[in-house]
Amino acid sequence: MARVVVGGTFECLHDGHKELIKKAFELANGEELDIGLTSNEMANKRPRQVPDYNIRKKKLIDYINEIAPGQNYTILELNDPYGKTLKKDYDYIVVSPETYPVALKINNLRHEKNMRVIDVVRVEFVLADDEKPISSTRIVQGEIDIHGHLRSHS
Repeated sequence: MARVVVGGTFECLHDGHKELIKKAFELANGEELDIGLTSNEMANKRPRQVPDYNIRKKKLIDYINEIAPGQNYTILELNDPYGKTLKKDYDYIVVSPETYPVALKINNLRHEKNMRVIDVVRVEFVLADDEKPISSTRIVQGEIDIHGHLRSHS
């Protein structure tokens, strides 16, 4: 049985996030998938206002219903970077290059607790039309849309 975990703020559910979520569902293969979604308190430690947790959760559920209708998953509110990964056994943790260091830290902490390390599955950045990574920061700043298309500045 595959137990998979993925997490994020999913501020602007963009094509990079969608690749992470798709990979997590692929690995879970109908088994157990926990999706950590950062709490409002944690998300708003960023230098900008992030949409409310319930808005981000609804967009996530809508997307999951598109790509994996009827699949088994749980959305967990994250109040720290680790979620349940220091208490529960998982087979895979799906991360982006940006969150890869967090996965390494999780595995170091698990090792210290004599827990089995989690296989880290790194999904590379999805690039925008300008060959730079798609990110919520770039979207919020108006550089690109959620698909990585450059916005024309007239």
